[in-house]
Amino acid sequence: MAFAGPALRTAVIPLLTAAVPVGFAVWAFPHGLAPVRAAGIVTGWLGCGLLLVSLLLMLREPRLAAWLGGLERMYRWHHATGVAAYLFLLLHPLLLAANNLPSRRIAWQTLSPFTESWPVWSGWLGLLLLMGGLVTTFIRRIRYGIWRWLHALLGLGVLVGLVHLMLLGIDEPVLPILAVAAAILGWRLIRGDLGLAARPYVVTAARPLAARSVEVVLRPLGEPALVSPGQFVLVAFGNGGHYRGCGEFHPFTVSAVRAANELHLAIKALGDCTSRMLAIEAGVAARVIGGFGGFVAQGDAAPQLWIAGGIGVTPFMALLDAGTLPQPTRLLYLFRTEADAAFLPELRAAGNSDPNFTLHAVATGDSLPDLDTLLPDASELSGVECYLCGPQGLVAALTPLLAARGVAARHIHYENFEFR
Repeated sequence: MAFAGPALRTAVIPLLTAAVPVGFAVWAFPHGLAPVRAAGIVTGWLGCGLLLVSLLLMLREPRLAAWLGGLERMYRWHHATGVAAYLFLLLHPLLLAANNLPSRRIAWQTLSPFTESWPVWSGWLGLLLLMGGLVTTFIRRIRYGIWRWLHALLGLGVLVGLVHLMLLGIDEPVLPILAVAAAILGWRLIRGDLGLAARPYVVTAARPLAARSVEVVLRPLGEPALVSPGQFVLVAFGNGGHYRGCGEFHPFTVSAVRAANELHLAIKALGDCTSRMLAIEAGVAARVIGGFGGFVAQGDAAPQLWIAGGIGVTPFMALLDAGTLPQPTRLLYLFRTEADAAFLPELRAAGNSDPNFTLHAVATGDSLPDLDTLLPDASELSGVECYLCGPQGLVAALTPLLAARGVAARHIHYENFEFR
């Protein structure tokens, strides 16, 4: 299936983010009211529109993700629009109260949740649920299962907020919005969280890859997921004879796509669930959703510089596994020690067999090396596409160094392995 071009894919989400809330505000703009009160009503509708966009951007549908520029990009905008929506919705009651400030008593009655008004109670409940869901976004050191359920408060907050509007007597326009929000939430729950959109696979093999890393081989049991080298998939593993799966979908990068649509996944133990996967065994059932992403352009004739940190080498390994590279490519591979280096023997073999591929493997120890000395000179980067994959700190350090060598932002591409 052909999707929209890159420029259009880049523009769709910003257009939605602007058009939906502004459309709500224009449609519901109150005429003949005091400016502060009108602003309070407008901020409420802007927040409502942003929440609807945020819900849409949390769907885990491969075709939708491809059309909107990738699942990772959707999630970034999902978080941004959710935070912006909360801020607008927080301004909503504050501005309504400020309109009544000439009388502090009336202003407090407008703002106070300690009233007998169901519309006010429902509004504050919706805000509190949104706050609870957003707080988990900024707390990284909690178990994924707890994070997921707390983050689900955002969806409940949206529904309660729409009920708040209905209690205010705004039934006719709210019912279609409520139906759309409920449909998106239901779609995500059934197809994403419960796995109706997933394809059945089974683990056929698992081998140690590096320290606290394993490569898992999956064979499809029916129609396979459409996955290309360099993409990632969402996978939930079941139980085996001696293995107990988490039952949760996690993102894993594909290290190879072999004959009969067999998928190889590189998994690094980063938390409770992925630590269990070090002991995964053949025969374990798996459910796969994807593929997603693919930040390396295949078939591009321009020379490429790949920079990988740790397990971030996986998408590059998948591209090498797919065959001889069509363009001159240099890989700078950074790892703590050789024991931590995934696919190092395979990469060295590719460096010996593929005339277009050059490997520069560097053991860094426990600290970030002097990247400035490891990068090619500016003269060697002219017309080169640069692809970065690894921890956020590494990507953040590399981007300005490449820019200082004259590499334009449009020629610097990176994948974030830390998004949820």
